[in-house]
Amino acid sequence: MSSEIHRIILHIDMDYFFAQCEEREHPELKGKPVVICVYSGRSADSGAVSTSNYEARKLGIKAGIPIFRAKNLAPDAVFLPVNMELYRSISDEVMEILKANCSTLEQESVDEAFCEVTGKVSGFDEAKALALRLKEEIKQKVGLTCSIGVAPNKLVAKIASDFQKPDGLTVVKPDVVIKFLAPLKIIDLIGVGKKTGDRLHGLGVKTIGELSKLSAENLTHEFGKAKGMWLKQASQGIDDSAVEVREGTEQIGRITTLKEDTNDLNVIFEVTDELSEDVYRKLEARKLSFKSVTFVAISTDFKNRTKTHMLEAPAKGLDIIKENARRLAKLFLEENPVALRRVGVRVANLTEEKGQKTLGEF
Repeated sequence: MSSEIHRIILHIDMDYFFAQCEEREHPELKGKPVVICVYSGRSADSGAVSTSNYEARKLGIKAGIPIFRAKNLAPDAVFLPVNMELYRSISDEVMEILKANCSTLEQESVDEAFCEVTGKVSGFDEAKALALRLKEEIKQKVGLTCSIGVAPNKLVAKIASDFQKPDGLTVVKPDVVIKFLAPLKIIDLIGVGKKTGDRLHGLGVKTIGELSKLSAENLTHEFGKAKGMWLKQASQGIDDSAVEVREGTEQIGRITTLKEDTNDLNVIFEVTDELSEDVYRKLEARKLSFKSVTFVAISTDFKNRTKTHMLEAPAKGLDIIKENARRLAKLFLEENPVALRRVGVRVANLTEEKGQKTLGEF
């Protein structure tokens, strides 16, 4: 069995990502409880917590609780609105590092990704060394920490990445998968929510190990054939799902803070030109075309606004990015004559160049 070839998958999970991004941009927040909120707009404190850093979590603040409740729990915490443009921009930096180091990258969300390294590394020890290098490169280049799970499949890799948060690294080799999973709570099994967890508790099952001992017949009787068989296999760490690029969801963007708050178009054009060049270099390196250009504006009150133009055909030229970013910036400021604190440029609807005609070739 020692000669058997196993898949090697990494799951990279950024630690308390939204709050960590804010700490990077505002170093004075380090060490303070930081709460990122989705405000409903009905009142000053209406809405829910999106995420929080570990200092806030120690005070009982969790994702999903009402903002007013979070403020009662931690009145001295720093409460900030979700700033998705900033998070997407920083996410792009992380994903570029990951893409350069794996065979296939499946970006699961803005702060999570699966990395296929089967064949790229000789075994799990080399995969661990790669994971350590990735953690260090992300820390040095992006300024953030992440947790990584290394395992023979996506299911176990994702569970492993959550095992030693924050800034963790957990390697689960094929021969210890069952031993690793056995003592974990049933809700630690990815895909088991509260409802399924409660039903399993009713059957006397509290750990993944206990679940693995139930027969497939019992599980299919209780949960139906598909769910029952999945629970049986997952409890034994069996998962054959492939790491696949999620087409059409990717985007490349850059965002930066202006030297001073301004609505001077000449100053803003100079910055969007630089950002456009940066975005273009990333596209060129990966031979990608784009079909939409977005100008991102963050005003002095930290409100995020965007203006997007959809092209008639895929494009790849730097001039097209620059011209559209400038035009969108001008239109935005004509409609919103406000001073800007940060600006960004983003391209989306990305496709690999496979001989298709691009804008400018017609």
